[in-house]
Amino acid sequence: MKAKKIIYYSDELNDDFAGNDIKTAKVGKEFRFIHTNPLWKAAGFFLYYVIAVPLVWLFMKLWHGLKYENKKAIKKVKKSGYILYANHTQMFDSFLPATASFPKKGYVIANPDAVSIPFLRNIVQMFGCVPIPTEFSAMRPFMNAVNKILCDGGSMTIFPEAHIWPYYTGLRPFTDVSFRYAIKANVPVIPMATTYRKRKGLFALSKRPAMTVTVSEPIYPDKSLSPKEAQKKLRDETYAAMKKIISEHENVEYIRYLKKEA
Repeated sequence: MKAKKIIYYSDELNDDFAGNDIKTAKVGKEFRFIHTNPLWKAAGFFLYYVIAVPLVWLFMKLWHGLKYENKKAIKKVKKSGYILYANHTQMFDSFLPATASFPKKGYVIANPDAVSIPFLRNIVQMFGCVPIPTEFSAMRPFMNAVNKILCDGGSMTIFPEAHIWPYYTGLRPFTDVSFRYAIKANVPVIPMATTYRKRKGLFALSKRPAMTVTVSEPIYPDKSLSPKEAQKKLRDETYAAMKKIISEHENVEYIRYLKKEA
């Protein structure tokens, strides 16, 4: 498939091509990351399992042709909390936790833009969004919320590339900062990567390639190392696993990314 569009970038770490114009709301110390109100929790359970999960499965299958490979790797840690790490190539990547982690609720650490539309803030949180603070004063409650979810046996998804590059067929560099969550909670990380395949059969009517999400084996923190060393090792092993998936799978180039000349 010939690339339909060319995008020029200058900074692999910071350029973002999500294309939204949302005005980012403040996520400060007053933000409630964990809700304990029984009515809120009941509404969240209904919205997530009765409405969101079925619709997400249907949308991702029909619109993106989503299929999983080696999803059974996630079941190896079903009794433990864990963190899924994935590349960020779609606006709707935040739907992946609902399809990957089921029947566990799939939480996702997201950009604060996700909770920046006032009347959708509670709904987005009910769907599992945990926004990154915009103010330092909120870091402690944010970290406590992430740690509680993981220590309670929950599933958390992180997109370490941070920024969306639609249909990108490579793997961008990312830091080891987010791996401190796994070290603190002492839970495994599970790398997975999205690649793109040519559509076949009924779905061939769409010009966009279909998504394949391949899951790698769980990686556990190395307790023999200092927290900082273990954090870096987790990052390096995760990056290598994601890179391996991408290199071994069909990856149709729908959008070509070229670096700007100086």
